[in-house]
Order: sequence, then structure tokens, then C-alpha cells
Amino acid sequence: MNIKLSPSVLAADFSRLGEAAADVYDAGAEYLHLDVMDGDFVPNISFGAPVIKAIRGCSEAVFDVHLMIRDPIRYIDDFIDAGADIITVHYESCFNPLFVVKYIKQKGVKSGITIKPDTKPDVLAKFTDFVDQILIMTVEPGFGGQSFIPSTLDNIRAARRLIEASGRDIDLEVDGGITLSNLKTVTDAGANVIVAGSAVFKAPDIAEAVWAFKGI
Repeated sequence: MNIKLSPSVLAADFSRLGEAAADVYDAGAEYLHLDVMDGDFVPNISFGAPVIKAIRGCSEAVFDVHLMIRDPIRYIDDFIDAGADIITVHYESCFNPLFVVKYIKQKGVKSGITIKPDTKPDVLAKFTDFVDQILIMTVEPGFGGQSFIPSTLDNIRAARRLIEASGRDIDLEVDGGITLSNLKTVTDAGANVIVAGSAVFKAPDIAEAVWAFKGI
């Protein structure tokens, strides 16, 4: 299984965000994970489309935009214009999440669906014909630096079974508390896109941290 790394900029130094985006890509991270939070759907506020647009020219990474916002359909066009390559929305944040996923696809951008730790993964079944990525939250969304919730391994395994049953090439991403110590556990459960924030951006050497996650 080809493991892709998506470092989360929530853990980066925001005073040099463009440089940080370049650093992880140059070190070998294929994706850049951009957590957008609105202070409503989750109890924190991060950044929006203008920040993403500002750093788009700093990195050739796949911009992996995770919308932790209420009613995200209102802003899909803004994030596409800002340079998003993948837009993932929460099942719990939309009145009609399937409509939102289809809209993203119609706009020519890869789409993803994600669930919180307590949401049953069987709700994902109706999305497998449409999405390019399923994201399993392994912490409660809203803050970086949290500890991995072990029970979410069952959600990862369930999502992998749904992907295999679909017969489609869908990435399975995990986000929250992923470190080198539990990396193999989540990949063995079926994840192939790894979001890591503090473990990469707060490492003494970012390049060494990326290489360690990539197994280089």
C-alpha cells in the first residue's frame, strides 16, 4: 500500500506558513492538510480561503482541504478558487452531504467525506460511488495536538471494508493524534493517507520527521 503523508498546518508556525508548506513538500510529503474551522461546527477558529490562496504558490503539494464548518456548500467555490485539490466535508455538518460531495465533483475537484469518532461508519456506504477520499477522525475535531482515540480503529477497518466492497480506488485518510508510535497500527487497519501535525511540524527536524513517516 502506498502511504501518503498530509502534514497538518495547524501545527505549523503561522508566521512562516508559506515556508512551512514548502518545507514539507520538499521533504517528500505529497499532501498538505488544511483544517478550516468556523467556531460553530467545532469550538475553534482557524483560517479560511484567503490564507489557502496566499500559500498556494508556495508549494506544489496536493492541497487537502478539510472543512470543519457548518453548511459548507456556501463556500465550496471559494476554496476551489483558492487552490484546493481535495475538499472533504463532514457528514455531520451538512443537511444533505451527498449533494455537497456531488457538487464538489461537478466542479472538477476531488471530494471527500469524513465522520467524527462517534458517528457510525455505516453511514459512509452511500458515498463510496462518488468520493475520492474517506477521512476517519481519530480525535474529536476542533483542536490539534490531541491524543489518538483507540476505538476509532474499528471505524478505520469498517471504512476499508466499504472501500474494498465498492471496487473503487478511494483513499482512506486518518486525522488526529497520529505519531510514529501508532502509525503501523492505523496503516494495518487500512489507512493509506496519514495526517500528522505536531509530529511533523514540531519535530526538531521537519525533513527527518517526514522521512520517518514515509519510511525513507
